[in-house]
Amino acid sequence: MADRLTFLPNERFAPLRGVLHDHLARVAQAITPENFPTLCDPLIRGIFKNALNAVGAHEGSIWIVDDKRENLVNALNTGPQAAQLVGYKQPLGTGIISMVMANEQGFVENKVYQNAIHSKAVDNSLKVVTHAMIAVPFYYLKACRGVISCVQLMPAGAAPGAEPEGFDPDDLIRIQNTASIITDLIDYRLLSTAVAWTQS
Repeated sequence: MADRLTFLPNERFAPLRGVLHDHLARVAQAITPENFPTLCDPLIRGIFKNALNAVGAHEGSIWIVDDKRENLVNALNTGPQAAQLVGYKQPLGTGIISMVMANEQGFVENKVYQNAIHSKAVDNSLKVVTHAMIAVPFYYLKACRGVISCVQLMPAGAAPGAEPEGFDPDDLIRIQNTASIITDLIDYRLLSTAVAWTQS
């Protein structure tokens, strides 16, 4: 049996913890939906797109809450109409992604267009129907600051039987795991920058 690695915080850093926490709190406040994409390097974007492909999503979005905590703003989208979607504001208190933000619980549903909570504003604008959706809370710097969502779409007025396959609980778990990986990568980048720990 391999030895178990055990390590603890170095107490020499204890006097600096408050300073570090305050600095990271200011960093968190400085991150906006508009500048969030600059944190998403090619590695993060690749991990996100690979997960979307694996679950059969047509597109995915990362939504970030605005500084007034009034809206979730589409900060990053992988679909062909990203230019129209990025910057879109979903008022908190309406729609499924706002529900996920509020209760911090993952969500997966097929035929989501039949759900009364689902906001159809984006669908109507793009002339599509959201058939299936996964939405999970998104954290960085120790707080829920947004939602990651992915969808399967069909054209408005599609013929019966043209519905996509849909998502299942394993797909939800994959997107939850992907959100955790993105969280860790962003937190690592912010923390390593804060303490000037860069690889040579």
